[in-house]
Amino acid sequence: MTRYASLHQTPTMRRPNRPGLTGSGYPFGVTSSPEATPSLDDLTGLGQVEYRLARDQSVREYRRGRLSRHDVCDAHTELLRVGTNLGRETEIDCPICEQSRLRHVIFAFGPSLPPGGRAVGSTKELRRLARSLRAEVAFYVVEVCLECRWNHLVRMFSSVTARRRAPLGRAPNGAGRGERSRSR
Repeated sequence: MTRYASLHQTPTMRRPNRPGLTGSGYPFGVTSSPEATPSLDDLTGLGQVEYRLARDQSVREYRRGRLSRHDVCDAHTELLRVGTNLGRETEIDCPICEQSRLRHVIFAFGPSLPPGGRAVGSTKELRRLARSLRAEVAFYVVEVCLECRWNHLVRMFSSVTARRRAPLGRAPNGAGRGERSRSR
């Protein structure tokens, strides 16, 4: 019984005490008081969800013959229209037809947006939308092939992540303007 108990200790019993962490091991304590609860702007480490593994699995299943071209090349006409008009061409060839370059399309969904979401035409518009809306907005990047109609979700991120990103072409903290960033 003693051996079993030592192997299955609770995480709080094994968690090391590190600087900057509360006794529970988390960056901020779990409380029920509203003034102690961190706001969304205080949270760091929020990022994005990548769907590359799911995408690669679909491509493998197609190449093995387990999925037909009709199964994987099923883009809705509205997605194709948005891809034609607002999509950004990438350097990536379509994994299915291998004849055309993929286009990335960004959609935004949130409580203050239309029920069908909103297509975002540029990075500048994305940042403006992320800053201007009080409610949280979810952004989805979808890749689409205009030739064979392949489409797949590439990534998802929140408006908090979009607000925290450094402007394109610039590194944070002044690096990239003739200065090299130094490791501390």
